[in-house]
Amino acid sequence: MRGINDGAEPRLIAEKPTADWRGDAPSIHIVALGSECPGGVGPGEEIMGQGQLQGGLLWSYLGHGALVGPCDLESSLHNPAFMEYTSRVFGDVTVVVRDCPSWDLLDSDWASVRKVLEQADILVIKYSVTDKLAFQQVRNGYAPRLRPLLRHWGVPVILVAVGARLNDEGPPCTCPLCASDWSSCVPHSEGLQLSRDLGATYLELPSLNHVFVGRYFGSVLEYFMIQCLKHKAKERPEKRRANKVNELRPPHLEQPARLPPIRVEESSFSQDMQWLLERGVQFADVAFYAGDSGKELGWAHAAVLCAVSPYFRQLLLGPKTRERPQSRCVCRERDGGPHSLLSTWDGGIIDDMPRSEGHLTGRLSRLVVKDPLLCMCLWETLMFIYRGAWEWEHLQEALEEKLKNSLAVAQLMERIRSLIGRDRGTRDTPSARAAQLGPQTLVNLFNSPLYSDVIFMVQGSVLPAHRAVLVARCDVMAAMFSGKYAEARSRVVPIHGVSSDTFLSFLEYLYTDSCCPASVLQAMAVLVCAEMYQVKRLQHLCEVCVCAYLQSMPSRELSSTGISVIRLLRRAKCHNAEQLYIWLLHFIANNYLIFSHKPDFLELSEEEREQVERLRWPSRGYLQELSEYQQRRRKLRKSRCIVM
Repeated sequence: MRGINDGAEPRLIAEKPTADWRGDAPSIHIVALGSECPGGVGPGEEIMGQGQLQGGLLWSYLGHGALVGPCDLESSLHNPAFMEYTSRVFGDVTVVVRDCPSWDLLDSDWASVRKVLEQADILVIKYSVTDKLAFQQVRNGYAPRLRPLLRHWGVPVILVAVGARLNDEGPPCTCPLCASDWSSCVPHSEGLQLSRDLGATYLELPSLNHVFVGRYFGSVLEYFMIQCLKHKAKERPEKRRANKVNELRPPHLEQPARLPPIRVEESSFSQDMQWLLERGVQFADVAFYAGDSGKELGWAHAAVLCAVSPYFRQLLLGPKTRERPQSRCVCRERDGGPHSLLSTWDGGIIDDMPRSEGHLTGRLSRLVVKDPLLCMCLWETLMFIYRGAWEWEHLQEALEEKLKNSLAVAQLMERIRSLIGRDRGTRDTPSARAAQLGPQTLVNLFNSPLYSDVIFMVQGSVLPAHRAVLVARCDVMAAMFSGKYAEARSRVVPIHGVSSDTFLSFLEYLYTDSCCPASVLQAMAVLVCAEMYQVKRLQHLCEVCVCAYLQSMPSRELSSTGISVIRLLRRAKCHNAEQLYIWLLHFIANNYLIFSHKPDFLELSEEEREQVERLRWPSRGYLQELSEYQQRRRKLRKSRCIVM
């Protein structure tokens, strides 16, 4: 859709506001709130001047032919914050704009503002991306007040972010999934979330030139103006509509089809770590023994224990890596009580100790459990630690079922809190759990040499890792390190066909259960690596990243980007990314006018091209109707000129 001011001189006819704007002459009322300038309008400042008005968003769109005049609504007569100016669009449609850059009016005279909003056909909310304080006031103070009214009235809302983000330390992050923020700029994600809360259409305009204002903002505004005119035409009496049966009407443009969703499996991190505790004894390097009988109680993995509990790090590593006392009480220093939960065996740590069948030879740490309650419930405690050390309710239920004594359960729960570094009296609230939440417990092990037992060599880069975590999180890694392959006995494992950054992102997912590639190409590279190692959930997360990156690109960037969406389609099909393949076909169809002019469009197969043609937007039928409508309209204008 072409903006009114796009390219040529604005074709606008100024007129004074009509007293009865709901009369026979078609008219559209637009109410604009907020300021697109950094700093906005403060208390005591001039609300709206002619120079400031001409530099505004709506004034730039309507052009210099717009006429400034007094408000005709009784509520606005006492509100100098609203400046009214009018113009004509589509030949004979009057546009009346009421612009108020100051949000303080909603606090001082809410009743009058509400009357003005009730008369609005379209609401435009503006803010500057470089004025984060004003944005936060709108989001936290004024948006909750407007939200129920907008939902009740059904008024279309356009949320416009004006300006370019500034970052002294370098270029700003463009990742649509990234939650990074800056001290003075409003991130894209926060503006998008506010538009969702208000049910608004979200636009970002780097500047107020004729390209961004006329083509992009103007296209969206014209769409809502056309819909508003159609809605008002339906409300007119049948007699009035009968007089305009033969009037030319533009063809109806249907909305593009919705893009298919990308489904991602639920996280299996806790289940994977539980499997490691139950069946990963082959890679265990910590043995627990009863303090009274010396009986073996179970096995665990030092890397997991040290990642979750600072006391296990102190117990197994000591003040220095190679200086470990023979016996240390973990909780005596903290609690000051007589109880001693754990201590090292008198022999300390034994290297290359022969183990039972199914264990690899290597360093073994032996720990003595001296507390009788912990000795009885060691398995439940280890299960709680391995699953992320945050399911306190489940731990308490398991202890109550085993001990059958509420006092003993309370004592053991307090000792477990001390064991994992939780303060006394810390409440199990969601905010308190956020510090130790599932996958984040292993974040300290990622790319860390602490208890590392395998090193990946990728393009000359050295990437330390832990077999226990890799085996639990990846079936291919489990087969590679558990079978009769060379990797099972080798400490250094070379990786070919993958870049170091890509493989590091792959390892990051295994340790943290999250992935945030820096670009579309990086996301596709991680997707290929995930398909190579058969990690389906990571593959689907990368599909979501690719879709989010492409969907966040404006049309101008899609048309000029060096990324070939057709080749992404080919790679998605080659690497069994079925959801991404189907999504890209719909994405190409929804942006048919952009991709059909690119040379690589011919690389589509015949079947794919047929599907794109079937789903294309706008459709061939609409374009044909639009061409006929424009021809008839030109003929009608020529005939009117001849008569005049």
